[in-house]
Amino acid sequence: MKTHFSLNALFLASVLAVFTFACGEPAPTENIVEVASGNENVSTLVEALGAAELASALEGEGPFTVFAPTNEAFEALPEGILEALLKPENKDALTAILRYHVAASKLTATEIKEALSMASEGYTVETLNGAALIATLEGDAVKLADVQGNTANVTGADLMASNGVIHTIDAVLLPGGVDPAALLGPADIVGVAMDNEQFATLVAAVKAAGLVETLQGEGPFTVFAPVDDAFAALPEGTVESLLQPENKDQLSGILTYHVVAGKVDAATLTNAIQNAEEGTYTITTVNGAELTASIQDGKVVLTDAQGNTATVIATDVNASNGIIHAIDAVVMP
Repeated sequence: MKTHFSLNALFLASVLAVFTFACGEPAPTENIVEVASGNENVSTLVEALGAAELASALEGEGPFTVFAPTNEAFEALPEGILEALLKPENKDALTAILRYHVAASKLTATEIKEALSMASEGYTVETLNGAALIATLEGDAVKLADVQGNTANVTGADLMASNGVIHTIDAVLLPGGVDPAALLGPADIVGVAMDNEQFATLVAAVKAAGLVETLQGEGPFTVFAPVDDAFAALPEGTVESLLQPENKDQLSGILTYHVVAGKVDAATLTNAIQNAEEGTYTITTVNGAELTASIQDGKVVLTDAQGNTATVIATDVNASNGIIHAIDAVVMP
């Protein structure tokens, strides 16, 4: 039968351990936050505790057991996640994660291993978050598993404090209902385009024209983005020719003709067309040349300087620095 050994069963062992410790070395005088602040390997955790306003709680009477992710553990999170978690608007998510690393009892490494020796399937660590961690033993190493299936190894044990103990771990654990990636929001225009297989040719063209850094800038921008089929519809050899280094300026001129300074969503563009004289609205592009927008059969149509047209086929693809509308043809200045 599978057994999950509760921490409540360790209460007596904890009392005995405290008694034994009291008869040996002097009790530590620094609390958990002070001990962590003096350990350069967990400086990111200390910063996070400050951002979540949890430091004062861990300076309290306790006792607590803190499974402390090292700096390397935080650095191993996907790019941008740590920075997002430290923002004030994401305080609730950060708090939930940090509380998931704290148990409201003092558990030394010896006590954890003793508990595991009495459990066939690990034991449940109840955290301040309300969700549980499951501790198991692999060889002589303690491993923790969160509710999302992530695991962390205890890499340093028994950093004693006056109100508990700290064990360092090599990964950040996540409670249920917390998705750090969702905190990032959309990527910039180039990133969004790269994630959409319909814009593969456009991305290649932006790179060849040296416009990646520009379209990753602050903006905001509105991009009328030709899909791959739009580029494929150009006369044979046109795309290949434009991608050659010697044609970089020409390619840049074409691409910037598809970009507008400012963020213009579909509703704003439609209203502008409807309120314009004769139902046509002039759009000045980053290229300096103009596009004419109109509504035909309920869809927005762009007419370029050469009289060619492109229909908007998808709207309002949001990016961190603007918005993308997909079009079915390449417009030419």
